[in-house]
Amino acid sequence: MTGIEKHVLICGGTACTGKAKSIQPELKKQLEKYGLASSVRVMETVYFGLCGKCPLMLIYPDETVYEHVTGGDLEEIVRDHLRDGKPVERLLSKGGFDRSRIRVLGDADFFGKQLRITLRNTGIIDPESIEDYIEVKGYDALGKVLSIMKPDDVIEEIIKSGLRGRGGAGFPTGMKWRITADSEGETKYVICNADEGDPGAFMDRSAIEGDPHSIIEGMIIAGYAIGSSTGYIYIRAEYPLAIKRLKEAIMQAECYGLLGDNILNSGFNFKLDLRLGAGAFVCGEETSLINSIEGRRGMPRPRPPYPSVSGLWDHPTLINNVETWANIPAIILNGSGWFKSIGTETSKGTKVFALAGKVNNTGLVEVPMGTTLRQIIFEIGGGIKDGKAFKAAQTGGPSGGCLPTQYLDTPVDYETLRQAGSIMGSGGLIVMDEDTCMVDVAKFFLGFTEDESCGKCTPCREGTKRLLEILTRITEGEGVPDDIWKLERLCHTIQRASLCGLGQAAPSPVLSTLKNFRAEYEAHINEKRCPAGVCSALLRYFIEPEACVGCTLCAKVCPVSCISGTPKKVHEIDQSRCIRCGQCMAKCRFDAIYKK
Repeated sequence: MTGIEKHVLICGGTACTGKAKSIQPELKKQLEKYGLASSVRVMETVYFGLCGKCPLMLIYPDETVYEHVTGGDLEEIVRDHLRDGKPVERLLSKGGFDRSRIRVLGDADFFGKQLRITLRNTGIIDPESIEDYIEVKGYDALGKVLSIMKPDDVIEEIIKSGLRGRGGAGFPTGMKWRITADSEGETKYVICNADEGDPGAFMDRSAIEGDPHSIIEGMIIAGYAIGSSTGYIYIRAEYPLAIKRLKEAIMQAECYGLLGDNILNSGFNFKLDLRLGAGAFVCGEETSLINSIEGRRGMPRPRPPYPSVSGLWDHPTLINNVETWANIPAIILNGSGWFKSIGTETSKGTKVFALAGKVNNTGLVEVPMGTTLRQIIFEIGGGIKDGKAFKAAQTGGPSGGCLPTQYLDTPVDYETLRQAGSIMGSGGLIVMDEDTCMVDVAKFFLGFTEDESCGKCTPCREGTKRLLEILTRITEGEGVPDDIWKLERLCHTIQRASLCGLGQAAPSPVLSTLKNFRAEYEAHINEKRCPAGVCSALLRYFIEPEACVGCTLCAKVCPVSCISGTPKKVHEIDQSRCIRCGQCMAKCRFDAIYKK
C-alpha cells in the first residue's frame, strides 16, 4: 500500500474481539489528530497466541507488542511511538515474544520453542482480505498443483511428507487420500471437520478466524487430487466469527476464479459450501458428521465401510480436520522433505495446542512434534500460576488422560503419549496444579461425555452414566472399597464394546487418574477426605479462636446464616447447616477461617 510506513495489527479473535473493536475508533481518531492516518495502516487480525493478555497490539516493522491496551493508552502509543519512535515501556509484552522473528510477510515464531506452520499467517494478515493472503504466497500451492502436478503426484507428495490427521486419531493423511482416490465412483466429496467440541479447545476456531483461505486452498488441492468437485465445511453454529470469515473467504475465492468452474483455466471445477452443526460433541466423529450433513440425527455408523469408500450419500468421502487442511498448502509449496524434517520419526510436522488451566500464559501454542510437556508448560506457558506446584497435564480433551510429574519430559507425539496412557487428541492441553482434585477432574470429564453420548449404543449410554454415579458417590463421601474395582472393570467394558471413538475413549480420564493418583481415590473412600480440599461434601470450615477478632464479616456473607457470634467475640460455625461454599474463608481478612 503506497505511503504506508507502519502497520498496527490489533488482535480481534474471539477472546479479544469486543475489546479490539472498542479501541479501533479511538485509535483512528488519534492517528488523525497527529497527522498519521495516511502513513499508518490499522488491521484487525487474530491470534498472536497470548489469549490471556488481550487486547494485544503489534506494531510493524518495529516488532513491538503491547498487551492489555485500553482506550486511554492510545494517544500515548500514537504520540510517543508512532510519531516520535519511542516505545511505551509500561505496555510492552512480557510474554516472551521473540521479536527478531516477527515478520508480516513470512513465518511467525513468536516465543520460545514455537514453530508455526498451521498458524503461519494468523496474527500477521488481515483474515478478511484475500489480497493479504495472496501476498504471503496464498494460492501459490494451488497454482503449482494445477499447472505442473498430476493428481497422483499430489497424493504421493502428501504420503512422503508423513503428515498424519490432526483430528486425534493420527491416521496417515496421504494414505486416506489414496484410498479415497482409488475408490470406485464418479462422485466424491471433500469435507472439513471443523466441529471442535473438546472443553477448553479452540485450535480449529483460531485457525479459521485467523487464516480461512489456507483451509480452503487445502481442500481445493485435495479435490483435484482425489477427483472431487464438491466440498463441505462442517462447523458448529457457536462459532459466528469463524462462519463469517469462511463465508467471506469463499465469496472472495469465487470472485478471483479460485473456486467454481474452470479454476485458473485448468478445466478443474470445485465448489465449496458450509454446513452448520448444532454443537453435538459426537458429530466430531466422522460418520456422525456425515449423518448430520445428510439431515439425519448425528449418530455414528458401524465401520467398515469407512467414509473413504462409502461416506456422504454413499459416495467416497475424504474427511480431514481444520489443522490438517491448513498444512497442505505449506507442504506443496515447501516440499515433503521440508515437512518431514520437522518432528519425530513417526510424527512429522508441528501440532497446535490450546494451552489452558493453571498456567501463566494461556493461549495457542504450535510446536514441533517431539517437544516435551515440560517445554510447553514451563518454557512457553511460563510455568504454574502463583508459583504453585505442577500436578498433572490432561492431553486429548475428555478422551485423553491425566499425566503426572514423572511424564513432564515425555515428547509430544502420537506413540509416546499413547504409551503414557493418554492421546494427542485434537490438541487440548489443560494444566493442573497442587490444588486440583483428580477424582473431581475425572468426574468432570465423565459428566461431559455422559451428557454428550448420542445414546445409540448401550455400553456408552449406560456405562458412562454408571461411571458418573460411582464417581459422584466417591466425591460425596459415600464411596466404598469395591468402587475402585467396579470403576476399572466398567471402564474396560466400555472401551471394548462401544461403537464409536467417543465411547471407546470416555473412560480414559478415569483409568489414567486411577493409575497415577490412586491414593486420592483411596483417601476419598477410606478416610472420607479430599487431599486437595476441593470436594465440598468432604470439607469442614473452622474458626481459629486465637485469630478471630469478631469483625462479623463472615456472618454477613454466609448465605445460610450458619455463623453466629457477637461483635468482638469469637464466632462459631454450625456444621449441620454449613453448605461449604467457602465464602467465609474467602472474605476473612485475618486468616481466622481454615478448612480441612
